[in-house]
Amino acid sequence: MSVSVIIKTLNEEKRIARTIEFALAGLPGGRGEVIVADSGSSDATVEIASRYPVRIVQIENPARPSCGIGPQLGFQYARQDFICLIDGDMDLDPGFLPEALAYLDRHPKAGGVTGHVEEMMLDNLEYTRRVQRNAPENRTGAIDRMNGGGLYRRAAVENIGYLTDRNLHGYEEFDLGIRLRHAGWSLFRLDRRFVRHYGHNVNSYRLLVRRWKTKYLFGIGELLRASFGKPYFARLLTELPELRLWALVAAWILFSLGLLIAIPDKLLALGSVLGIFAAVVALMSWRKGNFKLGLYTVVAWLFHTMAVPFGFFAPRRDPGGWVESREIGDGDEKTGPHPGSGARAHGFDQPSLAG
Repeated sequence: MSVSVIIKTLNEEKRIARTIEFALAGLPGGRGEVIVADSGSSDATVEIASRYPVRIVQIENPARPSCGIGPQLGFQYARQDFICLIDGDMDLDPGFLPEALAYLDRHPKAGGVTGHVEEMMLDNLEYTRRVQRNAPENRTGAIDRMNGGGLYRRAAVENIGYLTDRNLHGYEEFDLGIRLRHAGWSLFRLDRRFVRHYGHNVNSYRLLVRRWKTKYLFGIGELLRASFGKPYFARLLTELPELRLWALVAAWILFSLGLLIAIPDKLLALGSVLGIFAAVVALMSWRKGNFKLGLYTVVAWLFHTMAVPFGFFAPRRDPGGWVESREIGDGDEKTGPHPGSGARAHGFDQPSLAG
């Protein structure tokens, strides 16, 4: 059983070499392929990747970068029966793919299997918040999505038409998961490490602004639009508890605006709004045990909530259509470090752990 490892990239020059080396080392028996699916990097990502025995494909106009376009771009060029998705800032655990393939072999109705995503940038409040909450990427056993990537069965993907929706700037893994589950396939998380994730080493609030500018925060609104009218739409609403949270935050925003409009004394109105905000931050700081994390959590709520309508009303393109792209060079002629050298050099030769 051979695997196509798809590495999604957009300006990943700092880590792409390391990611490719781990991906090559992780191919069972050295069989399969590594595909760098690039969403239009303006840095040296493609140049660095071209030094390795990998295939490089890149979007072209009118295609535009999104979280959903990278995996679909790689999938339309992939040649193997199993598809492994990782980001350009992840280290694939060398022991994951053999164990994942064995699981899929034992469970023919499993559409995908993954493991734990070990977050390495815990000085960033966003990744700290992700680790602390009961996030989907932290659960073991049967799951509803494979956040962070994993190994998919090609036959399952072909059964539902396409891998990921090019229109989604976020929540593309949930969309893929619910389409697979609706078609009768299951998803599973092994209690072992899948990847180490390094993320963005930037200020947490700058990351929020960046995610707004890149439309990442629009993802849940785009997901609602993509699923509206589908037979699994009601199921989607029940499986995304953040929707209830965003609804409460939206009510809070509208209530605050109402106070600013209705109270004649504008200083009193502003004081009331700020007082409510301070009370919510204090409550979250107490729950998180950290003021900085509490404040960031509340600010993140506001960003996510305000992004929902922008995503819902965004224009859509056919998610099953061909992603405009080209293949760069010939991966079969490239040379690079020995497939096993990168993982050993970076300390992944020890037994794999879950966290």
